[in-house]
Amino acid sequence: MKRNIARTIAGVSFALIALLGVAPHAQAQDAKTPYPLMAPVEQYLIPDRGAEIALARSAAPESISADAEVMVLGRHGYETAVKGKNGFVCLVERSWSSGIDDPAFWNPKLRGPMCLNPPAARTYLPLTIKKTELVLAGQSKAEMSESIKTALDKKELPPLEPGAMCYMLSKQGYLSDSAGHWHPHLMFFVPQTDAQTWGANLAHSPVLASDMPSDRLTIFMVPVAKWSDGTVDDLYQH
Repeated sequence: MKRNIARTIAGVSFALIALLGVAPHAQAQDAKTPYPLMAPVEQYLIPDRGAEIALARSAAPESISADAEVMVLGRHGYETAVKGKNGFVCLVERSWSSGIDDPAFWNPKLRGPMCLNPPAARTYLPLTIKKTELVLAGQSKAEMSESIKTALDKKELPPLEPGAMCYMLSKQGYLSDSAGHWHPHLMFFVPQTDAQTWGANLAHSPVLASDMPSDRLTIFMVPVAKWSDGTVDDLYQH
């Protein structure tokens, strides 16, 4: 079974790398993307606040998400819907959290439930919140990118803390038009670095990496066996 898992991971690695905007042909595809412009704001919102809270919590096991803070997306940005107790923050990221050259940057269908641990909540979450506020204020991709660069240069956004990571174990997520909810995985956020330091994106390696130069970070992804409800992912089935 382990050999089958390794082969399957190798086969899906490119799908997630492309999903996160680091495929070599991403820029070429951008001109042909079906999402060239931002859709009406309503298409990015989830009208049922309770449904968005539940979707955000589905990113992690109940033992983590039950006591986490939960944020939901409003017309002007993320708002705290539930106060937390354990330092984790659960939310549903939208398409503009991906790389600036990702063809799906404006895809209104994307929903990425994630539950950030305390270091990520303190140092990665502000980036997501800032991007969202800029986009909802009407900034273009280029304007948003320049605003983020300025904020990073002026240290208005905090540097990533060691150990910043999140859970993405939701069956209800929608990460791309091709991958759907993909597979349950953990993500680790580090200052921009060489993926090979983790052995990422190499043949049969379970570690995948996405370089996000405009955000000055690298995201490492590790598929895991179970969804947040405890059921086993197809990748690990006999």
